[in-house]
Amino acid sequence: MWKINENFSFLRQSVPFVLLSFVLLMMISFWSDELYGIFGESNYVTIHLMMEILIIVVTMSIAIQSWLISRYIVSNRALYIGALFLTISFIELAHALSYKGMPFFITESTTYAATWFYILARLLLSIGCFLIFLVKEKEHHTSSRWLIYSIPFLIISGCFALIYAPTHILPPLVIDGVGPTILKNTLQYIAIAFHVIVMVILLKYFKYVPKIIFLLLASAIYLIFSDILFTIYRDVYDIKNFIGHIFQLCAFYFLFRALYFSSIEKPFQQLLDTQENLEKSQEKMHFMAYHNEFTNLPNERFLMEKLTRNLYISKSQKAILAIEIERIATIKASLGSTYADQLISLVAHRLKEVLPEKYLLCLLREDYFVVVVDEVKNSYHLTELSQQLQEAMVETFQVQHFSLNGNLNIGIALYPEDSYKGEELVRFALYAMHEASKVPTRLLFYESSMSSEITEKLMLENDLHHALDNQELFVEYQPQINLQTGYITSVEALVRWRHPEKGLISPGVFIPIAEESGLIIPIGQWILETACKQVKQWQRAGLPSIKVAVNLSLGQLFQYDLVRMIQDVLQRTELESQYLQLEITESMTINTDHMTTMLHQLKDLGVTIAVDDFGTGYSSLSYLKDFPIDCLKIDRSFIHRIQTDSTDKALVDMILSMAKHLRLKVVAEGIEEVEQLSYLIASHCETVQGYLFSKPLLPIFLQENYDSIQRNAQNILEKLNVVEG
Repeated sequence: MWKINENFSFLRQSVPFVLLSFVLLMMISFWSDELYGIFGESNYVTIHLMMEILIIVVTMSIAIQSWLISRYIVSNRALYIGALFLTISFIELAHALSYKGMPFFITESTTYAATWFYILARLLLSIGCFLIFLVKEKEHHTSSRWLIYSIPFLIISGCFALIYAPTHILPPLVIDGVGPTILKNTLQYIAIAFHVIVMVILLKYFKYVPKIIFLLLASAIYLIFSDILFTIYRDVYDIKNFIGHIFQLCAFYFLFRALYFSSIEKPFQQLLDTQENLEKSQEKMHFMAYHNEFTNLPNERFLMEKLTRNLYISKSQKAILAIEIERIATIKASLGSTYADQLISLVAHRLKEVLPEKYLLCLLREDYFVVVVDEVKNSYHLTELSQQLQEAMVETFQVQHFSLNGNLNIGIALYPEDSYKGEELVRFALYAMHEASKVPTRLLFYESSMSSEITEKLMLENDLHHALDNQELFVEYQPQINLQTGYITSVEALVRWRHPEKGLISPGVFIPIAEESGLIIPIGQWILETACKQVKQWQRAGLPSIKVAVNLSLGQLFQYDLVRMIQDVLQRTELESQYLQLEITESMTINTDHMTTMLHQLKDLGVTIAVDDFGTGYSSLSYLKDFPIDCLKIDRSFIHRIQTDSTDKALVDMILSMAKHLRLKVVAEGIEEVEQLSYLIASHCETVQGYLFSKPLLPIFLQENYDSIQRNAQNILEKLNVVEG
């Protein structure tokens, strides 16, 4: 952008030169005779001297400038240009001193010597520039500077010897009273021809260094005009002669500008640009150090420094709101960081739309939002604000082809009631946020009792990260009994965790932690592979072929490569797909678009699909006709109260009736009493599982007790007159 502006700026600066040139050419075209000798014949020597002095100053400046920069810009071309213009400056000086009418210089001043010095300077300039552009640019040695700059003195000495020889060796170029000879004009045209060639060469480099090339082209054009004028003037009093000197001076000025720009102005501007870019980079680095790159929200470092500076400024009550997007860790683990980051950005946008500008909104490293409320009116105000934030997330977020929910869990810590320290306030708000996921409102104020619970949970999460590697997780299998035959037709794989210090940890405790942290993805894959491998081992050990049911978490269902992963597991374990049943929970069916596609892809593998905990998900039953479901599992909570609660009994009857009409299999969980079993048999339930038949067992115990479990089941069913003895 600077280059464009800088080039346009230079073009604007060149306008006066163009206008002046146009005026001078107009004067030649229309008033040449009227302006003949306008300055007075006696003044022309002085005017000529003044013009030549300016030309000498400019050419000498170019030579000196080239000499000075040659120590830093080690380019052979720059050095040659300096030597060339040093030569021209000496010849121009000799031309000025030998001009007719000047005092005695070596010999009497004549037109002969002055004209030859002039024409030699012109030829040397045009041919020299041409040769310099033909030379390949390369670095020069420092010692060569003196050698190259000594050449001008040899050339000027040769010119003096040639022109001031006792007898004229060279023919005259100007005849007094007649004007330039054919030889002079021819030599001038040769100089013009070389200038044109140089211009053609320059045009090839225009797109690389436009300003420098523009200056050099302008210089060549002015030299061409001056040469033309010097070929058509009658004598020294002709206005064309005077304007020719002006054009020559302009040409050398543009040459000087080109050299000045390339050696001083351009490097200086590049230095300024570098400094400006460095400052911008530092500003950007500072911004990046204190802001999140996706949302541009202030980060944790910014938040802590802000709290350290401003927390104690006023004694008014303040609040920290910690906000979590529900299941964000699962989304990141299953769909990837790209989807999670896009969801976080969309949520941040909605939060900013609701929050007043005076409230500070930050994003912590763990993808938690934090809002700092500087002045709190009352707790109701904070509750109302939190509810507004939650209501803003009701509409689902469209992230590429996924419709994702942005439900918020919000925890609030108060200053100075909960703590006087900013770091503690943020931590306490996070504690309350984690606990808020357990209550219907998804909103809690911090209480001191939360600290120990959260600390325990965080310690468990940290230990769970190493549980797989340390082989602390294992799988137990609970048999599922067919009520018509009494045979074990399938087993459900249930993961367990034996903590090295705390002993057995309930799945109800560590599974939610795994889902929140995203660990459910690797754990789920391990459970699936372990279960498939175990069923295949039982088959090889001679047990009847049975099906294994494995639960899928919500995070796994959004895993982009879930189908390929399951297919790979089946291939590695060599288990036929009909012996694998995948179980989803009813709450997972909300996102019907994604689920329909995913379940059909899984169904194509040949596995069966079951809905676990059916009746507890509060979702629309329309998914039963859209999803390729094979089985419904009645939740144990309904079975537990089937004898005492008429509502639960009615729900169980409804599920069994609906499954029959939809031609779906049914598995009832949690059978612990014969009375429960008797009712299910009477209601034509097909398959059950529960402690009445067997608790979940380790693989070796299930294999050893397989026959006894099956005989026990058949004995129970015989007593109920279901199977014949």
